[in-house]
Amino acid sequence: MTHFHLAWELGGDSAHPGRMRVLTQALLGRGHMVSLSVRDLGAARRLLGDLDVTVLQAPLWLHGSGHHAASLAEIMLAAGYHEAQALDGLVRGWRGQLELLLPDVLVAEFAPTALLAARTLDIPAAAIGAAFTVPPAGQPLPNFRPWEAVDLARLAAAELHVLKVMNTVLVHYGGVPYAQAADSLLGREHLLCAWPELDHYGRPAASEQWFGPAFVAPPGEAPQWPPGQGHQVFVYLRQEHPAHAAVLHALVMEGCRVLCYQPEVAAGAVPPVHATSLAWARGPVDMAAVLSQARLCVCQAGEGTVAQSLLAAVPMLLLPTKLERYLLAQRLEAAGVAINGGRLPGAVDWRSVVRSLLMDGRTLLAARNAAARYAGFTSAQMAARLVSRLESMAASA
Repeated sequence: MTHFHLAWELGGDSAHPGRMRVLTQALLGRGHMVSLSVRDLGAARRLLGDLDVTVLQAPLWLHGSGHHAASLAEIMLAAGYHEAQALDGLVRGWRGQLELLLPDVLVAEFAPTALLAARTLDIPAAAIGAAFTVPPAGQPLPNFRPWEAVDLARLAAAELHVLKVMNTVLVHYGGVPYAQAADSLLGREHLLCAWPELDHYGRPAASEQWFGPAFVAPPGEAPQWPPGQGHQVFVYLRQEHPAHAAVLHALVMEGCRVLCYQPEVAAGAVPPVHATSLAWARGPVDMAAVLSQARLCVCQAGEGTVAQSLLAAVPMLLLPTKLERYLLAQRLEAAGVAINGGRLPGAVDWRSVVRSLLMDGRTLLAARNAAARYAGFTSAQMAARLVSRLESMAASA
């Protein structure tokens, strides 16, 4: 039995603990011991609370914000990497946890400081995650905002500063310095939980081993579509998106039969749109069932929703509100399976956007081709492949 410690330090998306759940279940199923350090204990309770594992609060930097960061280096600068003393405080916290728990292998889910601490203790460490948090090896950290006038010299200076701070701390503990800042996010091995279509950085497909997305598909209610003859469209939009009502109006006006899950409405809020061709779900919907019947999915480019839409060959209208999801929407639009509504300027004619997705057979064909490439994929199979790699890593340590 090997003891694996899974660490989540940065990032607020529920996909982080979701991946930890999928991997934890697979490790426990193989008879291993698992412990966790998590950024958000509340999210961990919701997604991991039924698992028989030790869960600790991850050491975190509480004094900054990565608002409008344009690279992973700038995110790290705002997370305690601005000077060696601050970073050393976090490293001490991680070292203390690891020295108490004594894991055989550390697995980092966007946890660069955990990786750094493991390096000082010579603990084998791997990085897992969606492509956003696992940058290309051997290259400068990518610019997240190429459409803006970002000062590239600023990004280079941020990366150089972060590397200098990390290496100062590593040398203090007798650790081997990093050659590049990207090394701090990759561990001894990096395991990409994505497909090329879901790669925020657009790496060539042959350049990486793609394990596929790890998403949690909790049980939901059976889809209850409105009556009629129009295209069935599934919508999963929160009211935080300013166009949520306009898009629903456009779908109704285009004659679609719409099933919408909006958490605010499910919790009791007044529906923003009323129509006989629009049904409001009372809670989460069975995604496999609803996507098997849908002609189009409208969502905010959440990792699990887009992955399941790809598997079901359903084209997408994506309305991201976060940078990471915007980059994902860009990639899916480039793959021909979606329209990235986030890039549309000014007052958008949503009826025209919806019509183009429903009438243009190229998007549907691209979605069907993607589904054929990944036919038979399951998160459980992906997790089994991850566990096999981690077991090999532990055995060779």
